[in-house]
Amino acid sequence: MTTTQPRPSVPPGDPSGTAVDRGPSHGGRAVLVLAIALLIVLVVRSFVVQTFSIPSDSMQPTLQPGERVAVWRVDASDVRRGDVVVFDGTGTFADAPPDPQGLAAVGAGVAGLLGFRPGESDFVKRVVGLPGERITCCDAQGRLLVDGEPLDEPYVQPGDAPSELRFDIAVPQGRVWVMGDHRSDSVDSRSHLGSPGGGTIALGDVVGRVVATTWPLDAVGTVGRGSGS
Repeated sequence: MTTTQPRPSVPPGDPSGTAVDRGPSHGGRAVLVLAIALLIVLVVRSFVVQTFSIPSDSMQPTLQPGERVAVWRVDASDVRRGDVVVFDGTGTFADAPPDPQGLAAVGAGVAGLLGFRPGESDFVKRVVGLPGERITCCDAQGRLLVDGEPLDEPYVQPGDAPSELRFDIAVPQGRVWVMGDHRSDSVDSRSHLGSPGGGTIALGDVVGRVVATTWPLDAVGTVGRGSGS
């Protein structure tokens, strides 16, 4: 008697009768690619935050309108006097946007995990006063004073005074006083003396330190650090 062996089942769409390991599905590959991309973004944004475009004349001659700059993330303890920083001015230099609702809130949460802060208003200025210092304008020579000592500011736009507006402020702990290099054309801490914090910026709102100009090509170069003193 002849015994008939059972034929192996043939997967649908496989006329050869040979099962094929097709690997991850298209959906699985898409998820994998997305996960890798998110990991790369998280790693990169731990160091270089992103590039920003300079919108105004307020940081001349250091930075020109239309230039793009690379920003390096720093923590609060690493901010020095003289550093050029990008910060979120929401609630101090700009009105806070309404809280997102529904799917927008979910998207904002995901973006926050990746280091993006939707709705933020970013500004670029130079750190002039550090936490706990007293910043005063001005002495008989027109110089800013830090705890009574004159501040050397070689970066100020030629022809500009360190400040035409008189002020005397004690910088609260955890905050910094910031000013543009083009003092006669900069809306900075001096313009927000009546705002929360007296015009100062919370260190936690500092996005990072400007380390280089990246565009246009003829402007590519590094942006130096402050002295910290």
